[in-house]
Amino acid sequence: MNIRPRRLRGNEILRKMVRETRVDKSSLIYPVFVKEGTGIKEEIPTMPGQYRYSIDTLLKGLEETLDAGVSKVMFFGIPDKKDEVGSQAYAKDGIVQRAVAKAKEAFGDDLYLITDVCMCEYTSHGHCGVLCGHEVENDKTLELLAKTALSHVQAGADMVAPSDMMDGRVLAIRNLLDENGYKEAPIMSYAVKYASAFYGPFRDAAGSAPSFGDRKSYQMDYHNRREGLKEALLDVEEGADIIMVKPALSYLDIIREVKNELHVPVAAYSVSGEYAMVKAGAKLGYIEEDKIICEMAAGAYRAGTDIYLTYFAKEIAKYIEEGRIG
Repeated sequence: MNIRPRRLRGNEILRKMVRETRVDKSSLIYPVFVKEGTGIKEEIPTMPGQYRYSIDTLLKGLEETLDAGVSKVMFFGIPDKKDEVGSQAYAKDGIVQRAVAKAKEAFGDDLYLITDVCMCEYTSHGHCGVLCGHEVENDKTLELLAKTALSHVQAGADMVAPSDMMDGRVLAIRNLLDENGYKEAPIMSYAVKYASAFYGPFRDAAGSAPSFGDRKSYQMDYHNRREGLKEALLDVEEGADIIMVKPALSYLDIIREVKNELHVPVAAYSVSGEYAMVKAGAKLGYIEEDKIICEMAAGAYRAGTDIYLTYFAKEIAKYIEEGRIG
């Protein structure tokens, strides 16, 4: 036989040399939950190993993240007051705005701060925008999302990431940031966000479950592929610098489609349900947690992911150092 594929699998040095997919710590983003109060570091029951921090305990958590080799985080805020229009989302003294300011003061440019821009954690009804009856009013929500993004950047955020799935939100945010002198602030759009059952543990963590109905009128039907490309292309036209696909594990085909069609970086969010399944399976002894984490991450990168948001970011950074993935 002239062609023997096994020739390039003979030992670890050779396998790494010819590896098609590379995983690097610089592409990892770690999601962090911040809540009102003091002295709080509470484990999330549905996401063992993940915590809600108050601002005073947050810095220690961020220091541990940096020490693990992960220099990028995304903040999700949990306010103590909610109302119909989610006013704490864009308040100058809101939980995310204060957390960003504190983190920037402590770590400067050593830590890259990204903020989730949405309304669901802040509205009394748990939906991602302003209601008109029982329907989310798209266009009225855009102004509030843009105000939220601006307030995050003014507080010191390096990048904003709108996750609401309202039509036209990227353009509204881009315009308001530009008008206020923040032309260089990037937008990472949750452009291809499916209405997924994988979000359950996150909604427990952030207290963001809708009080009625569901989000299927604005998040995407998971049967659809072409619609994902439509959403991604629209957001790039509106000014998105990075396009995100969410969730990751069940949508590797969508990641590849977006990667093939667009000429911007592609992010994938390995969401709370993916994390919880691995943790539960490992606890029962059904799977080897470390190997599953590596395989899931490699699958996402192989599909075309450039940036990986994951609750396993610190573990993956460790496995890269150990040469088990990378």
